Amino acid sequence: MNVALSLGGVVVALAILWFNLRPWLKGGRDPKALIPYASGAGIGSLATICVGGLLGWGASGIAGLGSKAGDKGINGVTGTGSSAMATGRMGTLTEAGGAVTVLLLLGVIALFKAAGKNDKRRIAGGFVTFAILGFLPGIASLLGWWPDLVNAAGAKGREALEHAGSWL
Repeated sequence: MNVALSLGGVVVALAILWFNLRPWLKGGRDPKALIPYASGAGIGSLATICVGGLLGWGASGIAGLGSKAGDKGINGVTGTGSSAMATGRMGTLTEAGGAVTVLLLLGVIALFKAAGKNDKRRIAGGFVTFAILGFLPGIASLLGWWPDLVNAAGAKGREALEHAGSWL
């Protein structure tokens, strides 16, 4: 997947991350309050490895739009330019991992539909943040366990559905 990611895009993603985490850090730090943001972040990060699919296309587009906006912002505020960033991938999805990704996406959509205005913004913010940051090699390396977990869950689910008595 050809992704045009710049330092300006990373700045946009980090700003969204800060604006979502700051109220939680200043508040009661209830872990449940992070669920909307984390659900969007989970799907956003998985979108970066959905090569050839709509999620991958969306993540690549968001990274490009964020980069253009961030580059203009950096240039307008500081007068300096922005540079391209190296990109990487967390891994690959298997067929069973792709099925789990679709189920997770449906869960996030259901959460989004039931959420209030602020939580909808947090879900979208999580998606945008990690649709951008998930392309960075350092972040992709840190999140390398995520596609492995999704693939393993898909494989275990498939095994359980295909073989009697293999639920555990």
